[in-house]
Order: sequence, then structure tokens, then C-alpha cells
Amino acid sequence: MRINPIDNVEVDLTTGHKKAIADISNGEKIIKYGMPIGLAICNISLGEHVHTHNMKTLLNNIETYEYTPIMDPLEYTSPRTIMAYEREDGQIGIRNEIWIIATVGCINKTVERLAKMTGAKAITHPYGCSQLGGDLLTTQKILAGLVHHPNAGGVLVYGLGCENNTVDSFKQIIKDFNPKRVKFVYGQLSDNDIEESIEKINELKEYAAQFKRTPQPISKLKVGLKCGGSDGYSGLSANPLVGMFSDSLISQGGSTALTEVPEMFGAERLLMNRCIDADIFNKTVDLINNFKRYFQKYDQVIYDNPSPGNKEGGITTLEDKSLGCIQKGGSARIVDVLDYGDPMIKKGLHLINGPGNDLVSITNLTAAGCQLILFTTGRGTPLGGLVPTIKIASNHSLASRKAHWIDYDASPILDGCDIKDEFFNFVVDVVNGKETLNEINGYAELAIFKDGVIL
Repeated sequence: MRINPIDNVEVDLTTGHKKAIADISNGEKIIKYGMPIGLAICNISLGEHVHTHNMKTLLNNIETYEYTPIMDPLEYTSPRTIMAYEREDGQIGIRNEIWIIATVGCINKTVERLAKMTGAKAITHPYGCSQLGGDLLTTQKILAGLVHHPNAGGVLVYGLGCENNTVDSFKQIIKDFNPKRVKFVYGQLSDNDIEESIEKINELKEYAAQFKRTPQPISKLKVGLKCGGSDGYSGLSANPLVGMFSDSLISQGGSTALTEVPEMFGAERLLMNRCIDADIFNKTVDLINNFKRYFQKYDQVIYDNPSPGNKEGGITTLEDKSLGCIQKGGSARIVDVLDYGDPMIKKGLHLINGPGNDLVSITNLTAAGCQLILFTTGRGTPLGGLVPTIKIASNHSLASRKAHWIDYDASPILDGCDIKDEFFNFVVDVVNGKETLNEINGYAELAIFKDGVIL
């Protein structure tokens, strides 16, 4: 498959790997997606396999950029109706769960025990103590985003009492909250913390029971866009399918978000030219270059990506991976750039600061307010986030072999099938209550980005 008319490589649909469709000279750029993905390090003949043995990345360190804005390509339409739980603040949840959030890792097992006893969802992590300054604030911001998440009809915050992230200090980060919806337990101060927690969880269940699914505009939906375990098919099937969904949702007034900043390297100019104004462009430049400085801070190679699994699946350089990765963002313009832990406020496509790590990314997107994650994969993963996580296979082999992991097979796109509307309807079914496999399997995982001192 030749993706763009100016490409000098095509993708072999039997392997996902690239082969030359013209003679390529030593030092000549390798073109895929209509963009350079690397440099030939020897002469490459027509039909020859193009991969790590005969090409290398073109990426450098900090770069300068020029803003060349493009026009908005989307046609905006009236939003369709979904069935969701409208919260008192006007947000919607697509689930109505009770969440128990640990303030510190020392109480994880207690929180898990409470979840088993009550049917609530345990939200645990290894942090909240022995952290300082901005690192502690990062943990608090992510947890506060989860406290406010609309998929939770009620939230119990369980604190120990001696940690840095004390309940009282955490309340300052949470700020405004409804005491009927958010309750607190101070473990060390409670004579019977289990009994008190169960009593408060029952009160939360009673509060949450008042919410029923009602017709809501899909414009209230926020969807996180994520890929993991990508292969050579990801940028041809699953990621473009998600991009079409993103464009369709945004055209109806909804919102989506991309994170995985290192997997924008090499494709960032395409994103920058889609920024709605110079201010968002400058924020995107800072987003990219500041993450490169993070690599440099630890003396790491900026383009030390893709992973071994990505390479085995046909992805050669970071540019190759990034150009496939950003397909998930469709063609919509970028309305905002958020720091790690910030909430999504505007309508449209967002960029969120954060690494590519799967666990950290899905937590990042969830804390920003996404009620749902679309997760594309070519190699496969059982991973699931705290919110419904639709796993989308880029190839049919994965979808058939791992039917207990994969929710949707995007491979018909490789055969020229138009499944855009079918997929959109599948997502709406999940929004309306159809369980994803991560929900059925009980996989609800979390990880918080750490970049600081542990005492």
C-alpha cells in the first residue's frame, strides 16, 4: 500500500514492513505519509526491504518552527443524542460508579479490600508520601482530576494521616466539591476505618442512585486518543479510523485529546500548522521542545524510540512511528495545549503534556476529563484504564487471536472497506452502556508520571 503519491516506500500488507518503490540513493530521504521518516544509509534498490539495517532517523535536538496555519477542514453539524448521566455541574458521565481514591500508597490494600466488600472501584498508586514540591503537586493534580471525574457518581477519598498528601492538603487541590458526592476518611484518626468507610460508601451509593441515563448531546463527550504496541498497520487502519471518529465527534461539538508527546517528534510541524492561533502554536512549540529538554536533562537520546516490538511490527524510526501516531487526531484544528494534570475546558482537539507510556497516558487522559479512551494497537495489550477503554486492533490476526483483549477490528480498512459509521455507532453503544473488555475483565489501571525526589 502506497500511502501518499510522493512516497518512495510502500507498506507490504502481508508483513506491515516497508519496501522501496524506486531506487533510493545513499543519503536520500525515505518518504512515507508524504513526509520524511529517515535517511538512507546505503543505496536501496527497487523492491528492497527498508528498515533499521539501511535507514536512520533524521531527528535532531531542539528545533525552531514557523507558524503556517491551515484552514479548518471540518463541516460542523448538529450533535446526535447519547444516553448519559448528567451531573449537577452540567458534565456527563457514561458510567455511574463509586470510586475509592487512596491519597497514599500505604493504604492500597485497605482500599482494595473496601472495593471488594462494597463493589466500588479501587483507585490505588504508589505515591502520595515522601514526595516534594512539584512532584507531589503532580500526584495531587492527577488524583484531584479523578475526584472530579463525571463517570464517578460518588467518591470516597481515603487518607492515612501521616503522608505528605494529607486529606486536608489534598482538599486544597480539589477545591470545590459537593460533600454529598465526595466524602473523606482519615484512617489513623478513625476508631474503625473499615466500618466508617463502608457507611460512607453506602451514603455515596444512595446519592449516586438518583442519577439516571437521560438523552444528552454528544457534544458533552470527551474522548482520549491513545496507541500502544503499534505496528506497521497502525498508521494505515486503526489510527486513521480513530482520526475519522475524532473529526466526526468534533464536528458535532465534542472534544478529543492526544498526549504521548515523544511520539509527536518528527510529526510536530503537521500539528503546529493546525493550531487555531499563534498563542496555541507557541504553546505547542514549548510542549515539544520542553519534552526534548526533559530527555536532555537525563542525558537520554531524544529519538530512542520506537520499541523493539514496534520495530518487529515494521516501524523503523521515531518519525515513522509519530506520523502514524498522530493519525488518531484526524484533521481538526488544535484548540488548546494542556499541562500534565490540567482539565479539558474547551471544545475540540487538545494536546496534553505527558509521556508515551501506556499506563501514564491513559491516566493522564482520564484525569483531564475523558469519559472514554480509544486505544489502538497492532501488537496487542490487555491494558484497561479507569474509564471504558476500547481496544482497536490494526490487523485481523491480532483481533482474532486476542478476542479477549480486542473490542474492535479495524483491519477491513486495509481492504478498502468504509467502516467509519459502523465504528462511530460502536463507540456510541459503549457510551450508552455496552461494556468494554477491560470492564468485563475488571482491568482498571492507573499510573502517575514521576519526575522528582523520593525521600
